[in-house]
Amino acid sequence: MVGTGIFTTSGFLAGQLGDPKLVLGIWLVGAAFALAGAFCYSELGVNFPSSGGEYVYMTRAYGPTWGFVSGWVSFFAGFSAPIAAAALAFSDYLGHFFPMLKQENAPYTLGSGAFAVKLGGAQIAASLLVAVFTILNCFGVRRAARVQNVLTSLKVTVIIGFIVAGFLFGAGDVEHFSMPAVRTSATPLLAQFAISLFWIYVSYSGWNAATYVAEELKKPERTLPLALACGTALVATLYVGLNLMFIYAAPLEEMKGVIAVGAVAASKLFGPGVAGLFSALMALALVSTVSAMVTIGPRVYYAMAKNGAFFPIAAKVDPRWHTPVAAILCQGVCTILMTLTPFPALVVYIGFTLNTTAVLSVASLFVFRRRADWQKLPVVSFLFPLLPAAFVLLGVWMTIYGMMLEPKVSLAAILTLATGALAYQYYIRPRQAKHGTR
Repeated sequence: MVGTGIFTTSGFLAGQLGDPKLVLGIWLVGAAFALAGAFCYSELGVNFPSSGGEYVYMTRAYGPTWGFVSGWVSFFAGFSAPIAAAALAFSDYLGHFFPMLKQENAPYTLGSGAFAVKLGGAQIAASLLVAVFTILNCFGVRRAARVQNVLTSLKVTVIIGFIVAGFLFGAGDVEHFSMPAVRTSATPLLAQFAISLFWIYVSYSGWNAATYVAEELKKPERTLPLALACGTALVATLYVGLNLMFIYAAPLEEMKGVIAVGAVAASKLFGPGVAGLFSALMALALVSTVSAMVTIGPRVYYAMAKNGAFFPIAAKVDPRWHTPVAAILCQGVCTILMTLTPFPALVVYIGFTLNTTAVLSVASLFVFRRRADWQKLPVVSFLFPLLPAAFVLLGVWMTIYGMMLEPKVSLAAILTLATGALAYQYYIRPRQAKHGTR
């Protein structure tokens, strides 16, 4: 869960919401939203412990077309786009040392708004980072795993160390918590809150990952909800702690529109010298995010392709390195192309698309709970249908405002879903019928 969002989102929230209390509050709302989804996914995971997550739930509830669409969405919005966003954020943190690597300094821009294409130092650095881990993963998962273990430990250490050092030794000011910023958005606050939740959704994405190992847990009906609750609470604590630190370090007005908000906070707290150290460490923390997703993504496509529910090329394994090389390379190419997209549009696209599949998955509970053999979890049954209904309604609210206020990005997300359905109907389904695998 701890990835790109927490290192990049608050600078945009500062301009969108303009109030420190709202900035902190939206992180708590996001935590509650993630926790509600996690509990609902726990019940789905206990009843369908097979690998696949949304693919399994949506296939069982709505049919194979929607199951395939969930995998299609995973390729574009679940992995390729988030990897691109993390790599671009990495470039912006390196921009503390090399300004040419900041996205705002891209010398070439084609088009405008959400459909703009940017090319400059940030895109080149991000693409090189993606290429390195893509190639590394082609030559075996053990090498990638060793690197990932080190980077993940470093990421958590950096966050905790930054929070503790900032409050103990930093030159911050509690007055910043009562200093609003001039909003960069003319959208009414209630509507803007819905759009801003897409940013928070991306930051908390990953809350559902534990359900993928439900079949390996003892007493999953007890341990799965507990693990999800503790994990989400821990991440929410880290996120709120970091945002308290960001606002303590600098007023919202100085954070507006800044991607590398951690670098700004470190500079205010410790001066430019120490800020360079934290910027470098945060850049390394983002490398951890890139590494993890480059490794995990192709395994999802591989598992689906093995079941005949994705393109057959994704199931091919290199005989020497035992890795799904084709899936890894396809993801790498798609990700590099996505680094040309403006960072804000990329984040809203991810949030909009993943929110759709999550809402559909949680909504499937209303279908499955009619079954006599369905195992119901007490945490979901308590005041049912309050928990799944709240998750679905909030997700629908976000979607409606997303379509109204971010029509171009919403269109890109809808096209992703539509092309996935078409790919299944006109390519995957005929193949399944031909080989008798449907």
